[in-house]
Amino acid sequence: MFLEGLDALDQRIVRLLIENARMSYSDIGQAVGISRVAVKARIQALEQRGVIEEYTTIINPQKISGAVSCYFEIETRPDALAEVTRRLADNETITQIYRVTGKDKLHVHAVAASGEEMETLIREVIDPLPGVVSCSCNTILSRIKDIKGLRL
Repeated sequence: MFLEGLDALDQRIVRLLIENARMSYSDIGQAVGISRVAVKARIQALEQRGVIEEYTTIINPQKISGAVSCYFEIETRPDALAEVTRRLADNETITQIYRVTGKDKLHVHAVAASGEEMETLIREVIDPLPGVVSCSCNTILSRIKDIKGLRL
C-alpha cells in the first residue's frame, strides 16, 4: 500500500526496520537473502532519497514523574500564521506542530516537566502569540494508542 514506490527487496528491508530500527545489516541481509554490504547500500540509498528520515528513541513522558503532555488547537489570522509557527518552533517544550485544515489552524503538542512548566509555556509563549483568534488546550491523561511513523 504505502510502499508501492519501492521494489520488493526495499519493501522487505523497510518492514524489518519499522519493527526494529536497531537491527544489524547482517541480520537484515540474512532475513532478506542478500549480503550485509548490499543491505547497507540499499539503506543508505533510502536515506538519501528521504524515504527513511531518521532513527530515534521515543520517550514516554507519562512514565517520567511529573511530566505533562498537552495538545493545543490554535487559530490565527492569516497574516500572523508564519510568525506564530516560528515562535512555537523555537520553543523546546513544543514537540510537534501541524498545520491542519480549517481557518489557519495549528495542532501543537507540548511536553513539560511539570504542571508549572506547562503553565509557564501557556503564560509566556502561547498567550502572547500575535494574531491568535482562538486557542484551546487539552491535557493528555493517558496514552491508549500511539503509532510512530508509518505502519504497514
